[in-house]
Amino acid sequence: MSQSADFMELKEDDIRAHYEAAVSMLDGLDHTPRIATPKAPEATERSAGVSTGARRFRSTTRGLVTRSTARPEGVRLIDRVEGIGEDALPTAGQAAVLQNLRRALAIGLAIGDQFSEATGLVELKKENLEGRLSDAKKSEFGELLAAEALAVLYAFGNATAYLLAPSMTEVTVEIGAVEEILTDNAQLALHGAMWELDQELALFATDETKIAATVSAYVEQLMEKVSLRAQNTPRLDAFTSASYRIEADDLTINGFTPAAKAKGTTLTMTFKQPNEVVGNHIAKYQAMRLSKMIMAYDFDRKLNPFVDLGGFIFTFMGDGKPGTGKTTLIQMMAGMINEYCSVAGYPFRYQNLSTDNIDSYQGKSGQNAKAFINNVIDPSVIGFGTIDDIDQLAGKRGDRQSSAGQLEITAVLMESFAGANTVVRGNCTFGMFSNYPENVDDALRQRAGARFLVDGPITRDDYIDILYLLMGKNHDIPLGDHEAYAAQQIQKAVAASFESHNKPHEEGLMKVFDRVHSEIGELDTIAKMGTYLKGIQEADERFTGRAIKNITDAVKVRAMDFELPDEWMENPELFLFKTYDEKRDMIAELRQPITTEMVIQEINRYADSEFRYADKSDEVAIDAMVRDFGRQEEAKRRYLESKG
Repeated sequence: MSQSADFMELKEDDIRAHYEAAVSMLDGLDHTPRIATPKAPEATERSAGVSTGARRFRSTTRGLVTRSTARPEGVRLIDRVEGIGEDALPTAGQAAVLQNLRRALAIGLAIGDQFSEATGLVELKKENLEGRLSDAKKSEFGELLAAEALAVLYAFGNATAYLLAPSMTEVTVEIGAVEEILTDNAQLALHGAMWELDQELALFATDETKIAATVSAYVEQLMEKVSLRAQNTPRLDAFTSASYRIEADDLTINGFTPAAKAKGTTLTMTFKQPNEVVGNHIAKYQAMRLSKMIMAYDFDRKLNPFVDLGGFIFTFMGDGKPGTGKTTLIQMMAGMINEYCSVAGYPFRYQNLSTDNIDSYQGKSGQNAKAFINNVIDPSVIGFGTIDDIDQLAGKRGDRQSSAGQLEITAVLMESFAGANTVVRGNCTFGMFSNYPENVDDALRQRAGARFLVDGPITRDDYIDILYLLMGKNHDIPLGDHEAYAAQQIQKAVAASFESHNKPHEEGLMKVFDRVHSEIGELDTIAKMGTYLKGIQEADERFTGRAIKNITDAVKVRAMDFELPDEWMENPELFLFKTYDEKRDMIAELRQPITTEMVIQEINRYADSEFRYADKSDEVAIDAMVRDFGRQEEAKRRYLESKG
């Protein structure tokens, strides 16, 4: 669990104090590239007719002396931006881009000041300027300068992307990787950024419509590169542990997390009511409960009490045969969350990652997946992300049929769902859906903390209900001796579904269960249940420690086996608008005790799914090999015939 960072107000006066330095940087500076090479020869040439009287950049960082003996290259971003297009005067769009760049540079520099004050770097700069920095402090000084450079660069990129977002259009630009990331000090880091941004504008901003798109594409790449560099850079705690709030822009800089406006998405999908989801009792029940759980998220604390108490489902997988109701389940869950958010006035963001996001351009598929993740996990919204047909979208490592784009998506999802930097706040959930989960990479599949078996209608009553539902009302055929939707009463159906898992369903798991049960008797202690788990692992080596964590998480979910009252969703004052501690106490009072039956049922539910996936995966692989052998034999026969 990760607590939210402390908020620090970045005062408007402190930001505006850096406006002059920001304008000077945009107006003109000299920079000698150290890492990157010019991408466009014309990038160092100014537009025809532009005066040569641009001011030289004046250093505003006390305590630093930067020298270069190489030939510098002039960078005049104001000239560059205003020189794009046919109009002799700057347009409103060009002015807006330059104003946003000035604002973002000033924010970055102000955050650099805050960082220097918090870490003691400001005193070290003074000592360095006066020539009295001791040898013992030189290493610390260098590390803090590098950390400040990364913090300022990321803050600049983050603020630029945020400020440009309202003016972005459907026009997009694809640029290459950002290279000129310098960490000698914050001033030189920004010089490098301005030089490389000028390069990108010269190459890609061929008309005015592409100026903002090019700047946005550059800062997105800049943020990604800087955040990667920061993973191995010391002394960044002062930046990552504080959230810098800029009220005038409604912007919060929260470490190396991209900022986004708290805007929801307008959903155009057809919502479904719970009674319109026939069968799928456990999946429907858990989806309904999760829809209410997610609403307990506290926007001030940036944390959900269900994460604190245990029992929040961050990722889940829904699998079943084609036509069993996965899309309907998504429509139901999205509809419920959307309705709850509308009542509470919360921004709701739904996004689906589809096969359209697989791109032949190297690295683009991974970028698409990362953008999807970042949009959903944005702590300023309630998020629901779905990945339909994940077996087609995410590649299986080691499978020669998986494209580079699919493998990029797999890597991003694995890191995002259970990586070293994964933070579960409880404001969002991700659902992965597949007709063929056996084709999903094992490690990615095991990152699904919960399993929703979407098995569709099962009983006679289910089939009557779904026929009655789909027939609609434009007919006079009597219903007959049947009470519509009585079989879909959720509590009764779920209780029966859970009880059915007192014993395994899959034949392979049943053999393990019977063997262990005959050897040690009833599984009524932790030791006996652990013996059962070891027996499962011996039968399937893919059943690892992550599987045990998923099972225990599912047990904690069962301990929260209650629905938040509907009136809490209908009247936000009763629950949603209460403080974090009040919500936590209200939820804790409803918590159920954990029983041995719950543990056995969740072991069997999870292990059944793994055995089901493994059996299907093995059969698919065997069938493929048989077909390959058959083709080889036939090819050999035809070859010999042609030679004869």
